[in-house]
Amino acid sequence: MKKVAFYTLGCKLNFAESSSIARSLEPIGFVRAEFQDNPDLFVINTCSVTEQADKKCKKVVREAKKINPAAAVVIIGCYAQLKPEEIATIPGVDLVLGANEKFQLPDLILPYLDRQSSDLPRLIASEIRYDLEYHASYSVNDRTRTFLKVQDGCDYPCSYCTIPLARGQSRSDTIEKVLGLIEEIAANGVKEIVLTGVNIGDFGIQQGKRVETFFDLVKAIEAQSTIERFRISSIEPNLLTPEMIEFLGQSKRFVPHFHIPLQSGSNSVLRLMKRRYQRELYQDRVSLIRSVMPNACIGVDVIVGHPGETPELFLETYQFLNELDISYLHVFPYSERANTYAVDIMPKVDGMQKAERSKMLHILSDKKRRAFYESQLTKTGFVLFEESTENGLMEGFSENYVRLAVPYDPLLINTIQPVRYKSIMDSGDVKGEVLLVASH
Repeated sequence: MKKVAFYTLGCKLNFAESSSIARSLEPIGFVRAEFQDNPDLFVINTCSVTEQADKKCKKVVREAKKINPAAAVVIIGCYAQLKPEEIATIPGVDLVLGANEKFQLPDLILPYLDRQSSDLPRLIASEIRYDLEYHASYSVNDRTRTFLKVQDGCDYPCSYCTIPLARGQSRSDTIEKVLGLIEEIAANGVKEIVLTGVNIGDFGIQQGKRVETFFDLVKAIEAQSTIERFRISSIEPNLLTPEMIEFLGQSKRFVPHFHIPLQSGSNSVLRLMKRRYQRELYQDRVSLIRSVMPNACIGVDVIVGHPGETPELFLETYQFLNELDISYLHVFPYSERANTYAVDIMPKVDGMQKAERSKMLHILSDKKRRAFYESQLTKTGFVLFEESTENGLMEGFSENYVRLAVPYDPLLINTIQPVRYKSIMDSGDVKGEVLLVASH
């Protein structure tokens, strides 16, 4: 048996694909290993949303060659699709695979392990085409919950984003196949599935035509699945319809946790970003969620320093978020990416201003999360416990995404238990009390 180690950068979608590609290597004699376990093959699954992600890839390659100089190193993911020639020049990289080719790794890798020829190509990455195949993927044994990819690609060319260039047009699995994968995952004892995709709300496009909708998928899962909990990873506000919110509020399987990208609280900046909504729609969605699910957790993505974002326009975003009843923020300083519309937008925002704006929103996020956690104290949630422990405590997430810590008990691992929220610890997590150990 040969050993393969994966290092995954970026989104939940990448984790799902890394896990599926790892399983596809098993029939040709590979067993998955840890990064430090002297593997024969390193596979680095990259992100290219920011410049920092590119730099991380180069650092991981250097570390891999230190661990085993004789190992083969393969780079896949969005960075590999966007800049394959650049990656091929990184010392230690043996093979770069594009968006479609990464799923062909089992058919391509053996010559690189045995160094059968000095003429082996360094990169196999075709141009992104409109007819890219859809490859189903899900993670197993990586974490307590499973990430299930149900959609790929994006037809929303936002001004700052390279993802449509890296992953192609929107395309999806069928509802029937998704339900089959869910039952396959259930057989492994998984208690929670996170549905992931590049633009998950656009689910339902097959061979370039809309056949089904994401709401159709949600209703089918609710009616037919045996998995206890489902979480939606991230969904565009204009695709999270009022009808869907009302349905999710009555769901017995979908948890009250929403992650909804905003990107800016200024309508002027939203137009520059080529987003498909204005802030009034976003506010309506948040208000409806709060009315239907008062205890829901609502997370928000925000980009600071997009070209054209003046100090006054940033303050519009800050004030909008400050007044919005949300639970936390994910803040991203704008990072210029080649071949995007934003490259030509003026004026640019300098690095110091981006850092200051990012700091202000991170402080606001801490306040929002603290206020949300405080609103939950004395209430009871249902927590899926993870295996990791620290200082005698084990942790897990409630259905509404509160991170709970309780005294370690091995019987709780990978079970969902009722827990009373008691106090907020110095770490910021909530200390809880398990009320009654249930069998599930």
